[in-house]
Amino acid sequence: MAETIGFIGLGIMGRPMAHNLLKAGYPLVVLNRHQDVTDELTAKGARAAQTPKEVAAQCDVLITMLPDSPQVEEVITGPDGALEGLRAGQIVIDMSTISPLVTRNLAAHLAERKVAMLDAPVSGGDKGAIAGTLSIMVGGDEEVFQRCMPIFQALGKTIVHVGANGAGQVVKACNQIVVGLTFEAVSEALVVGAKAGVDPAKILQVLGGGLAANRVMELRGESMLQHNFAPGFRIRLHHKDLGIALATARAYGVVVPGTAMVDQMLAALEANGRGDLDHSALLTHLEDLANFHIK
Repeated sequence: MAETIGFIGLGIMGRPMAHNLLKAGYPLVVLNRHQDVTDELTAKGARAAQTPKEVAAQCDVLITMLPDSPQVEEVITGPDGALEGLRAGQIVIDMSTISPLVTRNLAAHLAERKVAMLDAPVSGGDKGAIAGTLSIMVGGDEEVFQRCMPIFQALGKTIVHVGANGAGQVVKACNQIVVGLTFEAVSEALVVGAKAGVDPAKILQVLGGGLAANRVMELRGESMLQHNFAPGFRIRLHHKDLGIALATARAYGVVVPGTAMVDQMLAALEANGRGDLDHSALLTHLEDLANFHIK
């Protein structure tokens, strides 16, 4: 019989991930702030719980998918937290994007209770979460990783064990650097070309067929042209992620000027009320700087 999975955090990413686990045949216990999403999953066969402690007491493997480090810490170690319901032999998989330092501290804390932890942040956005094609980078014990592989296979396609606890979060920081800088580069190209009089759709067509081809254009190019910035991944969350990347780079004495620049662009967008738009809305910042809008 499949292991029972507890799932806490049913947002843009967590919601479709939970659906995919149900489709894969896993019994699911869920907890979320929004009752309508909880109701949607219970209608598909999941059970609802009221506290993280309750979720932990009813599952074999607990997955968290939350916005940031404080929320993960609160869910695991706070009042009525998962730690109060966990027992020896269980596994916690944190699929959020948080600080590697916080991850290592939580893993050590859980280990005292003989509970294993994997940090397994993901890349692929809401489309990857819906399709079950996420890229999953996993830190933690190799044997625990192998035990959880069927769970990961229900959620993603590229699943890589990258090292000890915290390594998954380090690789996710690297991922977010590349994604952020690619959005910035694509946005620059579109604004330069369009302001010079070239059809931006033609620009994307040509760039997509050569060395400049990238997943950002493939997945978000058309919506950028249409200025459809319904969130698949919010600006404020990518800004948070680059903060983690900058802190990690500083800790290891690495200079990341491009990351710092894009971090400040995202900060400007957030300050101007655009923090809940999709991160592809970085395009609008470049448009503002050029006093030109491609639409």
